[in-house]
Parts: sequence; structure tokens; C-alpha cells
Amino acid sequence: MTIGIVVADDHEVVRAGFAAILDTQPDFTVLGTAADGAEAVRACRERRPDVVLMDVRMPGMDGIEATRHLTSGGSGPRVLVLTTFDLDEYVYDALRAGASGFLLKDVTAERLFDAVRVVAAGEALLAPTVTKRLIAEFARQRPRSVNAADHGPALGALTPRETEVLRLIAGGLSNPEIAKRLVVTEETVKTHVSRVLSKLNLRDRTQAVVAAYESGLVVPGTGEPHS
Repeated sequence: MTIGIVVADDHEVVRAGFAAILDTQPDFTVLGTAADGAEAVRACRERRPDVVLMDVRMPGMDGIEATRHLTSGGSGPRVLVLTTFDLDEYVYDALRAGASGFLLKDVTAERLFDAVRVVAAGEALLAPTVTKRLIAEFARQRPRSVNAADHGPALGALTPRETEVLRLIAGGLSNPEIAKRLVVTEETVKTHVSRVLSKLNLRDRTQAVVAAYESGLVVPGTGEPHS
């Protein structure tokens, strides 16, 4: 499968650099580039990429607002946020807006390739321990949004086993680790994860982690269920 990509960054050298690197991979096709958020939204609607590399600090419509536009319908591309600092406050806002993860701008080529493939497949972008640290910090520092509060009632639609799977995802466990913890097969875990995403109307595992923290199912920084 070929993965279609759009690169959005207001610095021409950065845009061109990422596009050139991505184009070296036989399973990637760079469908276009954009210099700001509005241009990124237009490019994505016209060319329908699978993944967008999105800078957050752009003139006019920034990357956060562009991400919100692209992910609001649930069927848009997956967004990888480009940032200079790994715990930049803008990363938190971008995750809330629907981004699937983030990359530092000094990322190596191999890490970039892996990240695009992982996000395109709907899997967790970051190593579990990094995901846990990032989202815990994110939830602790930022006030809950109105949209985040919507996850609370939705959790009632989950079965006890699905709720446990969501808690373990938020705790930073991979599918094999969850399978071992629950003494079930990885296929069974994948089925539970799929049902959790569907019932909570979430795009991927990254958004599931955000929902688990923001709903209060998991206490920020502990990975333990809320009592």
C-alpha cells in the first residue's frame, strides 16, 4: 500500500527537506506541501493524503486549527505534529485537536519513516513509556476541555474488559503486553481495542490514551484507575 503524505511548514527549506526525504521511500508518495494551515486544509481536501506532517506555529491558520479542521469529521488524514521541543505546550493542544502524535524536527530519517508508517496503520506512534509520560504531563498541565468531558458518559458503553483494555493502553502497554497481562491472545486484544475506538468514536490509540486520562479513568502520572 502506498501512503500519501502532505507536508505543512511555513519554512520552505523544512518543507522541501521533509518532502525530499519522504520521497525516497517506495511506499510513500508526497502529494503536496503547504506553507500554512489553510493551505494544508485545502491540499488535504483536494488530494486526500493518509498522513499530514503538520508544523504548529504557522502564520494565519496555525497547525492546531488546521488539525481540528482535518480531524473533525473522523475520516480525515492522520496528523503528525512537527515541533522543536518534545513537551511544547502546543503539542498538548494539537493532541486535543485530534493529532495522532508528534515528531521533533531534528528526527532522523529512519524514525521519520517509521513514524509515518505506524501512524498510517493506526497504531501507537510513540514508545509506550514515552506515550505515558507525555500524556500524563499533558493531562496534568492543561485544563480539561469541554470536548474531553464528553468521554465520561461514553465510557459507560464499554464492557468491563474493554474498560480494562483502555486503562492498560493508557498505562503504556503494547498489545502483546496487554495480552500477557489479561492472559488472552493478541488477536483478542486487537478486537477489544477496535471496539473501544469505535464505541468512543476515537481515531487511534493515541486518542484513546487522551480520552482515558481526560475522562478520569486513569489519574495523570500514575497509570492507576481513578477511585
